[in-house]
Amino acid sequence: MTLACSRPLGRFLDRFLAALALCAGATLSPAWAGLGMTRLPASGDDGPVTVFYPSDAAERPVWAGWQPVPLATDAPPAAGNGRLVVLSHGSGGTPWVHLDLARRLTEAGFVVALPQHRGDHAGDPGTPGPESWSRRPGEVRRAIDAVLADGRWPGLDARRVGLWGLSAGGHTALELAGGRWSPARFAEHCRQHIAEDFAACVGLYAELTGGPLDGLKRWLAPRALDSRFGSDTTWRHERDERIAAVVAVVPLAADFDPASLQRPAVPLGLVNAAQDRWLLPAWHGLRVLQGCTGCEDLATLPDGGHGAMLSPPPPVGGLAGRLLADPPGFDRAATVPAVEQRTVAFFQRHLLR
Repeated sequence: MTLACSRPLGRFLDRFLAALALCAGATLSPAWAGLGMTRLPASGDDGPVTVFYPSDAAERPVWAGWQPVPLATDAPPAAGNGRLVVLSHGSGGTPWVHLDLARRLTEAGFVVALPQHRGDHAGDPGTPGPESWSRRPGEVRRAIDAVLADGRWPGLDARRVGLWGLSAGGHTALELAGGRWSPARFAEHCRQHIAEDFAACVGLYAELTGGPLDGLKRWLAPRALDSRFGSDTTWRHERDERIAAVVAVVPLAADFDPASLQRPAVPLGLVNAAQDRWLLPAWHGLRVLQGCTGCEDLATLPDGGHGAMLSPPPPVGGLAGRLLADPPGFDRAATVPAVEQRTVAFFQRHLLR
């Protein structure tokens, strides 16, 4: 998602005033205390890895994307629970839209790592789709390597790593849970279902508006995708045996072989949003859930949209804003923390044993 220049003034002022209070030495609420953050440097073709972790150090306001955030930057780690969870962001994403989940996980003792997915993040959105999806599992694997090799978290258990992914990150999560997919299957899905699942196939390049050009868009898009990806039938099915539990949130999933996700290699939790306009659940996350034996329905949000679990939500406009916006009736303040807590509990059950 590309961040818009405009900011919702009320939310911005609230966070800015909170940051000023921190500067003035205000007492931190225990629920917000102790979030350490550091960046592991880029290596080769991989971008940096943002790491959040428990810390006893005092937090200070840091400008993070579009808002001031209280963090203990580069502070010494505190003792945690010895487990690592990797978060895989969606297309055009940043670490900051997953800050609230990262805080909840670190409050439970987890170290949290967010690799920057090349060609598919806010600073470089140039190659979303199958090109990025093919790279992402390797980027997750090398992020795990980098955190485990860093001397600041010597007690992490390399055999029980968690993975959480949203949207394109959910696609990554499904592959690393044992699924297999191919670019040709993505192109085939879009040939068959372009009218119903246009946003999943085209992303932010175009939208159906009900105008006279919609027919041309529906005709052209699947042909362009078929030309680019239709001949690539090679299965992608990378696994990392260190990953012991996976959560996929509003995942792109129509290009997976359904049989490969009937019995995932590890415990798999799913979060779906019934009002998702970007990835229609019937073709993606709900399809996986309905065909899976043993998958856990962490949440199916009846009023949620594609951006429901972005927290804090980014200030975006245009097509991205329309696809990510909360639908009418969605109670973000009540729903998101509850789902985040279920996510923490899922990783506690499957990793702390």
